[in-house]
Amino acid sequence: MKLVVVSAGLSSPSSTRLLADRLTAATLAHVDAEPEVIELRELATEIAQHFVTGFPPARLAAALDAVAAADGLIAVTPVLAGSYSGLFKSFFDVIDKDALTGKPVLLGATGGTARHSLVTEHALRPLFTYLRALTLPTAVYAASEDWGEDGLAGRITRAGAELARFMAPATADAPLDVDTAAAIAPRSLTGAITSVDPADGFEVVPFEQRLAALRVQ
Repeated sequence: MKLVVVSAGLSSPSSTRLLADRLTAATLAHVDAEPEVIELRELATEIAQHFVTGFPPARLAAALDAVAAADGLIAVTPVLAGSYSGLFKSFFDVIDKDALTGKPVLLGATGGTARHSLVTEHALRPLFTYLRALTLPTAVYAASEDWGEDGLAGRITRAGAELARFMAPATADAPLDVDTAAAIAPRSLTGAITSVDPADGFEVVPFEQRLAALRVQ
């Protein structure tokens, strides 16, 4: 399997690339895949040329082909003017309209303040929904103050496990491993959301039985 990581960081080193690397490591902890990182700042000129000429230069064509062939995608952008960066949007503007159809995509973003924490929901998720990608339930936003905090580490672990799960769905012959199941709890192995860890065991009382008990009272 192939895992492609698109990082739109503008500097080197960058917090965007750091988040992309941590999301990659969290995913590879649960699935055996070959990772490939695409740094968009290295393709900025080629992306602009594609807009003008209508044809992608060789390096950009290779990056677009890699995204189209990926079994899973991690896409991380810095927040600029309250949304994804222009470079990030430009790359996905030139990608084939069917390249991401049904592909699992883990969304990530970085910014200087927690005020932009919903950028993954109001900007990134609609973009990838338009491209008919399968965006994962957990998106990861990292503000400057989040680095080194347990909350960020936990979100990264959960998001990586979710991507791994959709890249290699559990089957009867290959059930979900214990570490991956723990990482995505309290989401059950069937995909249902529950406040109780199924591994602990619990009794489900049918709704009809609850109604009957109320009528007796």
